[in-house]
Amino acid sequence: MHTDRRRSLRLKHYDYASDGAYFVTICTRGRTLFFERGEIRSIAERCWLEIPDHFPDVDLDTWVVMPNHVHGIIVIAKKGVQLNAPTPRRDSDVAFSAISPPRDTLAVVVRTYKAAVTTLCRQAGNEEFGWQRSYYDRVIRDLDELDRARRYIVNNPLQWDLDEHNPNVMTP
Repeated sequence: MHTDRRRSLRLKHYDYASDGAYFVTICTRGRTLFFERGEIRSIAERCWLEIPDHFPDVDLDTWVVMPNHVHGIIVIAKKGVQLNAPTPRRDSDVAFSAISPPRDTLAVVVRTYKAAVTTLCRQAGNEEFGWQRSYYDRVIRDLDELDRARRYIVNNPLQWDLDEHNPNVMTP
């Protein structure tokens, strides 16, 4: 039996929970221009800014919400132990923990962000809102790469008029 398997975009054998900076791009489903609507853009921006409230080991660097995607630099920096009250375990917790990524990884941060934006958009009556499956990331390895990623993000809105996914761009 043949099953369609998507090729992972993640680096093999890389620990995405390790301290570091990550350049992330998250696209809307079908590259739809959902973020041209003020209410949806506001939700996406607010949820992005709240990421460190939910992940104490995560800081945000440069970021931007574009009409159909979000670019941002997420920095994972362990700041100490967060103490949580123990909760009773259910059998289903064990099964899900076996397939879920470890806590405080880049995947969990992005998945939580996408889920929060989707939930709030749909609660606000924007039932059609959705994200493209997965996301793009790049591990930022040095200060030069960090500087290039920051410049790219800051300049991205200036390039929107040339973007192939902008429906107002005329293709030759």
